[in-house]
Amino acid sequence: MAEAALRTAPLDRARVLQWLQTYGVYAGVALLLVVNTVVTPHFLSAENFRTQAVQVSPVIIVALGMALVIGTEGIDLSVGAVMALAASVTALYLGYGLLPALLVVAVFAAAVGVANGALVAFVGVQPIVATLALMVGGRGLALVLLPQLEDLRNPALASLGSGDVLGVPYLILIAAVLALLAAFVVRRTTFGRQLLAIGDSRPAAQLAGLPVRRVLIVVYVLCALLAAVAGVLATARLQASDPTSLGNLMELSAITAVVVGGTPLTGGRVNIAGTVAGAVLIQLLTATLIKHDLPPSWTQIAQAIVIVCAVYAARGRGKR
Repeated sequence: MAEAALRTAPLDRARVLQWLQTYGVYAGVALLLVVNTVVTPHFLSAENFRTQAVQVSPVIIVALGMALVIGTEGIDLSVGAVMALAASVTALYLGYGLLPALLVVAVFAAAVGVANGALVAFVGVQPIVATLALMVGGRGLALVLLPQLEDLRNPALASLGSGDVLGVPYLILIAAVLALLAAFVVRRTTFGRQLLAIGDSRPAAQLAGLPVRRVLIVVYVLCALLAAVAGVLATARLQASDPTSLGNLMELSAITAVVVGGTPLTGGRVNIAGTVAGAVLIQLLTATLIKHDLPPSWTQIAQAIVIVCAVYAARGRGKR
């Protein structure tokens, strides 16, 4: 009888870990909602939910691109720098109109993505090294283009940052549409299947004749474009361009959301719904600590604990 109990103990532990891997992020969000309902005044107000959703939207957008990159067993540390670069370029070209400014932003972001992808796919540089170089260089370029904070007074940009449809802000709608598109790409397209196959085993994907280099470059371009979208939206919301601070540590927030959401760093799988939930979890955790007058350092400590727990729960989780 004792031997049977010893045999079932590891099985039960494995089941718990599997449950945490699959549903842990959703349980965490639900737990924070319940706790805040009880201990945080006015938490259930519509204005509070609107504020939290608006604040988390840029993180979700960046995390979507990061999830695609991590799905290929890569990483992109340059997303925060791309946000800052998008803010600088927007300020410089906004005088020509919002649409021309957005097009120039897209060109700059795509160039960063191509550089990242080429270093990884053609040169063979490790993703963390390649994107670290662009992280430093991109932030430097943003500061060269716009050395200091600049207020932006543009009606079209202001509408993008504060406008809404039936009471739902544009930022939330854009994040939701992009999440749905990302989920569709991963689950329903040939490109999505190729992306996952490369993350599962790049040598096997090459032997199978998949366009590995092309897919990697496209993935890094998409990640940079999504980071640029987040940068433009954050700039529109603030009505100011601040390349010095915009996007600082965004890469860590995005990676946290992806990992907590159930996408393994080993590649081969992408969980878009989990990524969105992971971003919401981090936002709720941060808001909870702030609303109870705890210093920002406690937020960073709490995020670190969440990351450690997520990585622990993901131990032994293989690729697809």
